[in-house]
Amino acid sequence: MAEQTITYDRADCCLTDETEATTEEVGRRFVHIPGAAEEQKRELPQEKIKQNEKTEETAEPKLSAEIRKRNKFFFGCYLVLKRLFDIVFSAVILVAFSWLYLILALAVKCSDGGKVIYKHERVGKNGKKIYIAKFRSMKRDADKLDKMLTEDQRRQYEKEFKIDDDPRITKIGKFLRTTSLDELPQVWDIFVGRLSFVGPRPLMRDELESKYGAAAKKFTSVKPGLMGWWTAHGRSNCTYESGKRQQLELYYVDHCSVWLDVKTIFITFFAVLRRDGAK
Repeated sequence: MAEQTITYDRADCCLTDETEATTEEVGRRFVHIPGAAEEQKRELPQEKIKQNEKTEETAEPKLSAEIRKRNKFFFGCYLVLKRLFDIVFSAVILVAFSWLYLILALAVKCSDGGKVIYKHERVGKNGKKIYIAKFRSMKRDADKLDKMLTEDQRRQYEKEFKIDDDPRITKIGKFLRTTSLDELPQVWDIFVGRLSFVGPRPLMRDELESKYGAAAKKFTSVKPGLMGWWTAHGRSNCTYESGKRQQLELYYVDHCSVWLDVKTIFITFFAVLRRDGAK
């Protein structure tokens, strides 16, 4: 009978002297090599761990594309109340804060003489193309200033559609962004019905398709908003790469209600005051 040699580390094994003696009789010989088990742990498991970590990093977040069924009557009443709220409060803000609009417009104009308002193309409800307004926070012709970005910044934009310490942002623009005042012109978009006060943030089409995939239709099943469940929970601190942003936005789509809207407004208000996730 051919003899088999089995190496082991006594510190990591429950073999007794009697076990070794018995197995020697059937042609197996145990050789005690200190550290053998530890060496194996260092080699094979580490490779598996690295593979698992790599898989987790590159894995796409699993998003449900199923649109939740709602009671048509109650959901219809909710939409009517929501639209009435949008019209009344957007009109109040436009009138009451007209002086602030004027001051901010002058500040942007005096910063470099460029346009005051910048219009972005976004995807609205049911996939419709819409344009939303912002106070311009970037230098003139910022879309053509890619040379100002580093490779790391370009990669970050591809992942998150945002850039840390973007060199294209003006001084007044940085203030507008960290205080979210750059989005004040969107109150007009709410008044005319392109946006709502509360809803998923409107996205560019390529951003929507690349980050939401099959769930894109679900995302656009409700009207986009000035603030949403994502903005209420840290904005830029909840990233696409982690999947947290998608989960928060789709949570709102599934559970939108009067109570959730009120909750979102209050949480976002304090998040803006604390400048949580502002960039």
